[in-house]
Amino acid sequence: MLVSYIKTSGRNIVRNKLFSSINIVGLSISMSVGLIMISMLWDLFSYDRFHENHDRIYRIISKYQFLDHKDNSFMATTSLKAAKAIKEEFSGIEDVAIFGWAFNGDVSYNDKTIPLSGFWANEAVFKVFSFELLQGNPATALKQPFAIVLTEKSAKKMFGDVDALGKTINLKDKQYTITGIVKDVPTFSHIKFDMLTSLSTREVLEKNNKHEMAWNNIWSTWAYVLMPPRADLNTFQQELNKLSEREDKTIKHTHIQLALQPLTNIMAGENLNNQIGTTIGSTVVWILGSLSFIVILSACFNYTNLSIARSLRRSREVGIRKSIGALKSHVVSQFIVESVFISLLALLVAFGLFLVIRPHFISLESSLQMLKLQLTPALVLLFILFAIMVGVLAGLFPALFFSRINAVQVLKNLGSVPVLKGLTLRKVLIVFQYSLSIIAITATLIIYKQYKHFISFDLGFSTANILNISLKDNKAELLIKELSELPEVKGISQSLLVTSVGNYWGVHMKNPNNPTDSAGVYYNSVDENYLPLHNHELIAGNNFTANTQDSIETEVIVNQHVLKRFNIAEQNPAKAIGEVVKVDGKDLRIIGVIKNFEYGKVNNNSGKEVIIRYLKEKPRHLNVKILSADWPATYAELEAIWKKIDPVHPFEAKFYDDQIEEAFNGLKAAMKLGGFLAVLVICIASVGLLGMVIFTTETRLKEISIRKVMGASERGLLYLLSKSFLTLLLIAASIALPLIYFFFQQVLFPEIANHAPLNLSELFVGVIAVLLLALVIIGTQTFKVARTNPAEILKSE
Repeated sequence: MLVSYIKTSGRNIVRNKLFSSINIVGLSISMSVGLIMISMLWDLFSYDRFHENHDRIYRIISKYQFLDHKDNSFMATTSLKAAKAIKEEFSGIEDVAIFGWAFNGDVSYNDKTIPLSGFWANEAVFKVFSFELLQGNPATALKQPFAIVLTEKSAKKMFGDVDALGKTINLKDKQYTITGIVKDVPTFSHIKFDMLTSLSTREVLEKNNKHEMAWNNIWSTWAYVLMPPRADLNTFQQELNKLSEREDKTIKHTHIQLALQPLTNIMAGENLNNQIGTTIGSTVVWILGSLSFIVILSACFNYTNLSIARSLRRSREVGIRKSIGALKSHVVSQFIVESVFISLLALLVAFGLFLVIRPHFISLESSLQMLKLQLTPALVLLFILFAIMVGVLAGLFPALFFSRINAVQVLKNLGSVPVLKGLTLRKVLIVFQYSLSIIAITATLIIYKQYKHFISFDLGFSTANILNISLKDNKAELLIKELSELPEVKGISQSLLVTSVGNYWGVHMKNPNNPTDSAGVYYNSVDENYLPLHNHELIAGNNFTANTQDSIETEVIVNQHVLKRFNIAEQNPAKAIGEVVKVDGKDLRIIGVIKNFEYGKVNNNSGKEVIIRYLKEKPRHLNVKILSADWPATYAELEAIWKKIDPVHPFEAKFYDDQIEEAFNGLKAAMKLGGFLAVLVICIASVGLLGMVIFTTETRLKEISIRKVMGASERGLLYLLSKSFLTLLLIAASIALPLIYFFFQQVLFPEIANHAPLNLSELFVGVIAVLLLALVIIGTQTFKVARTNPAEILKSE
C-alpha cells in the first residue's frame, strides 16, 4: 500500500510541476531555517553533558537586596562565605566546587613569557566536574597554596615537549608550582580556562582583606554543588533560606537570596549577570525559535493553501477512490504520504541552503560563535525526522479535508465542495501569511532605525577620533612618552574604564545630609586630561590638577544626577562645590559638577548617578586623540611603539566610535537575523501568492475570454482579477499595523531607555514594500491572462 501511495504521489508531483515546484521551494526555504535552529539547539543542549554527573550538579545563584532596592534577576555568582558555609555545614551533599574570578596574567619561565587566563579553584573541582587530569593527583592538585594546574595547550605553549609537572613558574611576582596538567577544556563547556590555581593561595594573599569573606561580596565567586542521587532539592532550598536568614544579620539593611540552577540549564537558561563565561540565554533561544516556527508555519500554510485551491481537481480523484472502496484512512494516508514525499524532496534543497547559511549564521555575533553546527549522524537523523514532521504538519489539513468529501455529491456536482463557498480557508491563510510578512519587514525596519539611533546618540561627551588602547598592566608613562612624539597624536588621557559601552564599576556613597541614606553610584577613575580630551561640560567648579604625588584621595567630581539623588546643596551646582561626601568610606570634597552623560549603554536605564575620581591606581586604558590622513601608516607606527614596550601581548586598540558600535552587536545580529527571516517569510508568502494567482487566473480563462468578447477592457479585467487579492492584502495590513504599534509602543519601548520615537511613516514603509511586491506578482499574471486571445480559449467550445 505504501509503495502505491509513493507511486501515486510521484505521478501527482510530475503532473502538477508548477505547484509542486512552488511547494518544494517554499518548504525548502523555511526548512533551511529549521535545520539551523535544530543544529543550534543540538549544540546548546550538548553543553556540559560531558561531565559524568551533569544531572546532579547545581550552581548556587544569588539575588541582592539593599533596603528597598531589589535586583530584578538572579546573578550567577554568590559570596565566598556562602560557598564555604555550604561545603562545611550542609549535610546531604557530596561536595562543592568553588571558582574565584579572574586569575589572569603573564606566566614566565626562564626567558619565556605568555599571557594566560583562568580562575582560583578549590580541590573539589576535579571531583565535581569531569575535567580530565592527565598528570597529577586530582585530590591534591589544587590543595596547597601556590599550586597551579595548566591545560595541555598552555603547558605546550610554555614548555614545548618538556614535561611541565613540578616546574616552578612566575606570575605577578609570585612563584607557583605546577601540580597538574589537565586535558584541554572541551568546546561544549560553559567554564573555559587556560589555568587554575588553588583557592588556598587567595586565602594567603587576601588574609588582611576583611571584604573577602563578607556575606554581601557576591560578585566574583561561583559555587557548584554535587548532589547525591535522588536528592531532595526542596529540603536543600530550605537550608539555603536558613543560611540567608542567619547571615543577613551580619550586614545591615541587606538580604541575599540563594537558589539552585541546574548545570544543564546554564547555557540556554535564564539570562543572569556575572556569568563565568559567555552564554546565549533563553531570550535568544526563544526569539530565534519563534521566528523559525513562524517561517516554517508560513511554508506549511502555503502547502495547505495550494492543496485546497486545487480541490476541484483532487475532489474528483478522491470521489473516484471512495466510490471503488477507499476508506477515510486510505485518503488521509495518501495525502500525508504525498506531503511527506514533497517535504523530503524539499529537505534536499534545504540541506544545500543550510550549508550556505551556516557560516554566516555563526559569524553574526560573538555569542553565536560558541556554536559549531557540525553534522553528525544523529543530527542528520533529526533533519530527516524534522522533514517528516513538516510534511505531516503541512499535509494534515488537506488530508482531513479531502477525506470528508462525499463521493456521490462531488461526482454529481463539484460545487458541493464546501471550501469553495464564502470566506474560504485559503483567503484566511493568505491574510495570515501577509500579516506575518508585514510584521516581519516593519519590525526589522524599526529595529534598524533604533540601532542607527543608538550608535549615533549624543552621549554628552565627544568620542570622535579617540583611540582607546588597552594597557595590559604596562606602565602608562612609557607609552605616553613615545606616543606624544607622533605628530598625529593631539592629546592623551588615562582612564580606569571605557564608558558608554556596557562597562559598570560601582561604589557606595552616603548622603551628606542624611548619614543613614546611602546608595550605589557608578564611577570612572581618570587623570586631569580626561575631561577636556572628551569635551565633558563642566557646569561648576574645576577639573582635577596633576597631584600624582598625593597618594590620598581627597577630591571628586559628580554629575547632576548625583546632586538630585542626594539633594546636595538643593541641587545647585555652584553651591555644591566644597560639599563633602563619603565614598567607599572616604571623605571626598566635591570640586566640580559636570553635565549628565551616558555612563552605561544608551539603551540601559542604569548608570545615571556617576562620580569621577582621580586615578590613583594603574590605568587600564590610554585615550589617544588622533588626527591622521593615513590611518594604516599611523596604526603601524602605534603598533611598532607598543611592540617595543611590550613584545608579549598583542596591540589592542579601538576607536571609541567602533567600540560603541560593537556594544550593540547583539542588536545588530538580531536586526540581521530578523531581516533575513523577514525576507524568507516574504519570499514564501510571495511564492504562495504566485501559485494562488496562477491557479485562479487559469480557472477563470473561459470567463475572461467571454468578457473580452462582450467588450471588457484589459484595465477592467485587470481590476476584476486582482481586486480580491488586493482586498486580502489590505485586510492583512489592517491586522498587522495595530499589532506592531502595540508591541513596540506599549510593550518593548517602555523597557528601553533613550529609544527613538515610533513614527507612523515607518509603519507604512513596510506595508508599501510588501504591497508593491504583491502587486507586481498579481499584476504580471493577471495582465498576461487579460491579454490572451479569446478565440484560442473558446474555439473548442
